[in-house]
Amino acid sequence: MYPQIRFTLTTLVILTFVLTGCGLLATPALETVEVTRVVEKEGEAVVEQIVVTASSPSSPPPDAAPGPSTGGTDEPNDQPYGDVFFEDYGVNPFIDTEDDHLSTFAVDVDTGSYTIMRRYVNDGYLPPDESVRVEEYVNFFEQGYEPPAEDEGAFAIHLEGAPSLYGGERYYLVRVGLQGYEVPPEQRKDVVLTFVIDVSGSMAREDRLELVKKALRMLVEELRPTDEVGIAVYGSSGHAILEHTPVAEADRILQAIDRLQPEGATNAEEGLVIGYRMAATAFNPESVNRVILCSDGVANVGHTGPDSIMEQIRRHAKEGIYLTTVGFGMGNYNDVLMEQLANNGDGFYAYVDTLREAERVFVHDLTSTLLVIARDVKIQVNFDPSVVSRYRLLGYENRDVADKDFRNDEVDAGEIGPGHSVTALYEIKFHPQAAELDPAMTVYVRYEDPDSGEVRELKRSIAKADFAPTFREASIRFQLAAVVAEYAEILRESYWARGSSLKDVAWEARRIAEYLPHDPDVAEFLNLVEQASRWQD
Repeated sequence: MYPQIRFTLTTLVILTFVLTGCGLLATPALETVEVTRVVEKEGEAVVEQIVVTASSPSSPPPDAAPGPSTGGTDEPNDQPYGDVFFEDYGVNPFIDTEDDHLSTFAVDVDTGSYTIMRRYVNDGYLPPDESVRVEEYVNFFEQGYEPPAEDEGAFAIHLEGAPSLYGGERYYLVRVGLQGYEVPPEQRKDVVLTFVIDVSGSMAREDRLELVKKALRMLVEELRPTDEVGIAVYGSSGHAILEHTPVAEADRILQAIDRLQPEGATNAEEGLVIGYRMAATAFNPESVNRVILCSDGVANVGHTGPDSIMEQIRRHAKEGIYLTTVGFGMGNYNDVLMEQLANNGDGFYAYVDTLREAERVFVHDLTSTLLVIARDVKIQVNFDPSVVSRYRLLGYENRDVADKDFRNDEVDAGEIGPGHSVTALYEIKFHPQAAELDPAMTVYVRYEDPDSGEVRELKRSIAKADFAPTFREASIRFQLAAVVAEYAEILRESYWARGSSLKDVAWEARRIAEYLPHDPDVAEFLNLVEQASRWQD
């Protein structure tokens, strides 16, 4: 899709550490990290193994090219947490429509990147630039989209445009939004849940396991008596501690959760294998079947390697057992693996840094968390080269889909739950003589109905005449999305944000917060931007 030389990665990072009891053996030397990449080349998956170095907390990080890297920042402090791994997927460039007028990607409803940033800033640090995924920042927020009409299918497509606040003269911003239909709680299917819980020794730190237990208690209390819950755990080894039990017997489930204690090292693969085996045994075709992995980072995936566990996860997803990954804690944390496990398991990835975030994921957004209304959702935007001269997609760097594969229904893409919204932002430049009424861009959305298996396609266009005359005349949620995206662009040190400052973003965030006084996420965002702006040079 994009004429640039770079890898499309579905990446696993296997970390080989020297363990002393439950902890890492401290050493000032650089540690060797074996990295397994699953690289897509001309439609084929090619497994490559390379070796890079990752600095321990006691030694400074080496300069490195984009790729798996340890977390840390030079401002205001360096290396706040040891052994935190992210992937640098690069930054999308501007594309001339004469070279490529199609932009194609898989949707993403993850929010982990945003809440990881929140953890860093609240702890007094700027997040590593490679931890920032712009789309996850934008998708964290309410967008104010109307749900689809009954005859529209799973989604309503919303398009809005205005002059870009940050893109420079003659550049415009377009917000492409999808809004899924709602499923009232009383109408949702029963669920068969399998919790796979990391109880390794590191989960004792910062009360991580206690936060997991509180989160799972909240979830169980929201379930119906006819739902079922099973629990597998893993430390040095994995084992089942509760076979699937109806929530009508909630006391048994809660007692099993209360008994969780940290133990040993980390064998995530064995825990996942046991969890999926339990889920397959309890599988109910009339219910929603989902595995929920709760971990502080998954330091390894066992002995057979990433290809094996990823293939198992993909196979189970095709059979109707989805995976949600939820991260807890920081330090010895592998963001790359948590995200890619969820992507391969046709689920989503969240990072829980507070009890309030646990409540958002497991209580307020419960139906969206558990159910799926559309599978393999892909978006393709067709720009008219006579109207739009160039464009740039903000974010979604690791969600690229080849243009030719938009209608290839064998290609895996993203899943969406009821009530979920998805937003993508494009910066575009019009031709000086662009026709006002001709469609500037047409958005196509393709997805599979999870119940019928029917593949459906929607489309909607926007013309230059549909754009707001000024940025301030666009909807306030459009303005919020633009400011959130610019914040993310600055944090990841994007070339396209080199003229912006966090202080300018804070000023705009303050103005927008005045229009949205009842949205606590916006108030919190303002506070985070103001904190971060004090640390920027």
